[in-house]
Amino acid sequence: MLVDIRIYTAAPGKLPAFVKLYEEKAWPLQKKYLENCLGWYATAEGELNTVVHIWGYKDMADRDARRNAMAADPEWGTYLKAMAEAGVLVKMENRLARPTGFFAEFQAAKKG
Repeated sequence: MLVDIRIYTAAPGKLPAFVKLYEEKAWPLQKKYLENCLGWYATAEGELNTVVHIWGYKDMADRDARRNAMAADPEWGTYLKAMAEAGVLVKMENRLARPTGFFAEFQAAKKG
């Protein structure tokens, strides 16, 4: 499994507007194309005005195929334009991670 960890920091006071715009325009598309959301969270401690969402993929090829299909949807472009015009984000981060050997073994043992 490949995990895509996405961290977005909103401008002060703009987190509710970011979440609302995301929920209305991006969430339906991401559920359709990416499918495997492992979590979508707002921080309770640490850096303020931050959300973290985590997506699971079989591998890099699966991630690329799903994200490319979503990017080709005209509605995704509409969302990106609306987000830019809203001016709610100040920082975006993306991290890709794979399970360590011992955790992969743990997951396999839980299944079997």
